[in-house]
Amino acid sequence: MAAYIVRRMFYMIPLLLGVTAVVFLLFNVVGGNPAYQILGKNASQEEVRQLEHQLGLDRPLVVQYFDYLRQLVCFDFGRSWATKQKISTMIREGLVPSLSLTVPSFVIGSILSVLLSLVVAFYRNRLWDRIIVILCVMGMSISILVYIIAGQYYLSFAFGLFPISGWEPGLKGIPFLVLPAGIWIIVGLGSDVRFYRTVILDQTGKEYVLTARAKGVSERLVMLKHVLKNAMIPIVASMTMALPFLFTGSLLLESFFGIPGLGNMSINAINASDFPVIKAVTFFGAFLYMAANLLGDILYRLFDPRIRLE
Repeated sequence: MAAYIVRRMFYMIPLLLGVTAVVFLLFNVVGGNPAYQILGKNASQEEVRQLEHQLGLDRPLVVQYFDYLRQLVCFDFGRSWATKQKISTMIREGLVPSLSLTVPSFVIGSILSVLLSLVVAFYRNRLWDRIIVILCVMGMSISILVYIIAGQYYLSFAFGLFPISGWEPGLKGIPFLVLPAGIWIIVGLGSDVRFYRTVILDQTGKEYVLTARAKGVSERLVMLKHVLKNAMIPIVASMTMALPFLFTGSLLLESFFGIPGLGNMSINAINASDFPVIKAVTFFGAFLYMAANLLGDILYRLFDPRIRLE
């Protein structure tokens, strides 16, 4: 397995280089002159030239690209054009608020999704199965903006159960996170439960399940000991693909609830045409996505020793 992990890490290098090339071309060539994005259309040519020199945009594109690669290798993403802060510092400061929202939401949502999937699979084609599936479809059909606006108006403004927005570190920040975390869980439950239900039901028709039932094993034990274990491979695959979003945060939830995480930072950077921040977050997200793919392969091997990582 160690050789496979090392080989996959080497494979990530050309992929990351491709991501950097695409991002650089999008923001430095296709997107036009960033100086006009910052100064506006009414800026004079002298002001544009001064800003281009200040930001290093008057250098050849090849030099700018290799300088961008040097920053990525050194994990020094430069400074934000809008706030003048070091982007690496901004990412470190934004990680804690993002993770304080996403990690509890992901853990609780994943556990609830698996448990509900087992329930609907156990009561398949019965009343509970139909009710939960209908609720899941309804939940998937409603935009997250509806949940955010309705939650803030009714639960925060009308009834005063939760703060409308804000964030604090430590235990003092829990009241600020309950509502956005609840919305995160509700939005994700619909699609997760339907997918996990399909995966679990696909296992219930296999020969090993029929054999266990023929031996007199109870249905609950069959679901928990046999079916769930074998269904965990696609479930883990789905979960690992969600891991990068735990670090990059939720754009809408952080923006609407005033959580100073990476999602909120990305929204502010887009609004301010802060290209260095956008490029850093894009690279960070691409790296995490590739790392999640590698982690998923490793977890496959742990859950099913028959799988060979070669």
